[in-house]
Amino acid sequence: MRYARVSVGGRAVWGRVRETEVELLSGSPVDGDPRVLGTVQRDSAVWLPPVVPPVFYAVGMNYPRHIKHAGAAVPDRPEVGYRANNALTGHRSPIIKPAEVEGRFEAEPELVAVIGRTLRRATYEEARGSVFGWTIGNDVSARTWQHQDRTFWRSKNSDTFKPMGPWIETDVDPLAQRTTLRVNGEIRAEFPTGDMVFDPFDYLVEITKHITVHPGDVLWMGAESTCQLEPGDTVEVEISGIGVLSNPVQLEGNPS
Repeated sequence: MRYARVSVGGRAVWGRVRETEVELLSGSPVDGDPRVLGTVQRDSAVWLPPVVPPVFYAVGMNYPRHIKHAGAAVPDRPEVGYRANNALTGHRSPIIKPAEVEGRFEAEPELVAVIGRTLRRATYEEARGSVFGWTIGNDVSARTWQHQDRTFWRSKNSDTFKPMGPWIETDVDPLAQRTTLRVNGEIRAEFPTGDMVFDPFDYLVEITKHITVHPGDVLWMGAESTCQLEPGDTVEVEISGIGVLSNPVQLEGNPS
């Protein structure tokens, strides 16, 4: 099943995504079994981030090729970081490149786990059973800022730097899929989604040793490859079995 959040009359509404329609729901499917209130056509839907997480967890350096390219050491245990909800934006919404950004402005295609139940001190099997579904993220980064700042506060967390969507897929084995990154229709990266150092469930086991995770939390799983973005580009992240997340890139103050 596919679930999304769409804007209807300026209001965020959960939806169940069908082939041609989105069934509008009375509440969150993460929390229960909502009833259908109506429909909108899928082609005309205004897509929002499929969940606004209570906590936004993010993994770095989790693919061997990315680690080698960065000249970093392979991690010996799963460690997680955090991102800011203000950076989230939905499918088809623009990524805004701030006018002050110079140098590398890059996309990173990522698998995202959406948590469906409360976990503390989880076993691996409990972690596997805790995921409500899977969506797609694009970890946009301003690299010059990343090197200038003591934290990633603006390089990773500026408004619109974290497109996520278009929906949550509940019936897929994400680690058996393939991730593809395209810019203006040209493939820039392609890799097995599951070719990770630590998988999502390893991370949930480690996180919940110390931190309780809750329904709606998200865990972004890192990327194998990155690519440069320029204003005027359209960037697509596809994970087979889940869907395609597409966003135009715009320069701040210049919507064209």
